[in-house]
Amino acid sequence: MRAHVRVPATSANLGPGFDALGLALALHNEVIAEEGQGVTVRIEGEGADRLARDGNNVVARGVRLAYETAGRPFKGCALTCVNRIPTARGLGSSAAAWVGGLLAGNALAGAPLSKETLLALAARAEGHPDNVAAAIFGGLTVSCGTSEGVIAVALPVPPSLVWVVLVPEVTSSTAEARALLPQSVPRVDAVFNVQRVALLLASLQTARPAPLATALDDRLHQPYRLKLFPWLPEVAAAARAAGALGCVLSGAGPSLLAVVAGDGGPVARAMETTLRKAGVSGSARALAVDVDGATSQIR
Repeated sequence: MRAHVRVPATSANLGPGFDALGLALALHNEVIAEEGQGVTVRIEGEGADRLARDGNNVVARGVRLAYETAGRPFKGCALTCVNRIPTARGLGSSAAAWVGGLLAGNALAGAPLSKETLLALAARAEGHPDNVAAAIFGGLTVSCGTSEGVIAVALPVPPSLVWVVLVPEVTSSTAEARALLPQSVPRVDAVFNVQRVALLLASLQTARPAPLATALDDRLHQPYRLKLFPWLPEVAAAARAAGALGCVLSGAGPSLLAVVAGDGGPVARAMETTLRKAGVSGSARALAVDVDGATSQIR
């Protein structure tokens, strides 16, 4: 029996929605899993030269976690991971690994675990729910951690919007980016973000893109992360000048996400050119929203 899992990339925060919003994008990792004796991992694509190929691999850990939660003995598995999501770039590669492993393990175990259980497991393993919720449910996902677990609601996104992702060649760790954030913020900044995230959701749900120019602003995390990404303001300004409604850090960075109501080509070129002038190479492309979320099949 073989499980085939497909998991989308995700962009968290979307500016003001720190640790609450996630967007699934049509760039996918695949996991092919079979039960076996011991753990073997074959990796193609992103991270093939540095990711673990034994039981320490995150996908393998996800498979084991699904078995243990389902009360099934785990003897091992043979995994093939086809990775297209860039690692350490703010596009949810870690979340995709956890979700891919959990869904593969659940499928091999006969699918005893619900999506809600898988979400809780993935959020606990990842440390925050925004990326894993979007990876599991697809679309734009609002997630909230509670004492009882994680609540997530997937929302539709206007298909007329184009999402342009700029992926720099430099990398960054989420832990490093989070270490720059203060333990408390001024109330005026908290109110600023509450207003913007409410406006962002209202704009997307009513398919009125014009307010996004204001709604994507943030004061909770991006200003503090400029130390890591000093080129962010220049690239964001170039994206807006080329027609983007806004441009934000994707997750903890260094990737950037711009939203366009029209052709994303000029915005992608402007972002690449401005980043290159800042001394950093990178590539940009438009990605559709993944509306289905992670899928698994037994073949």
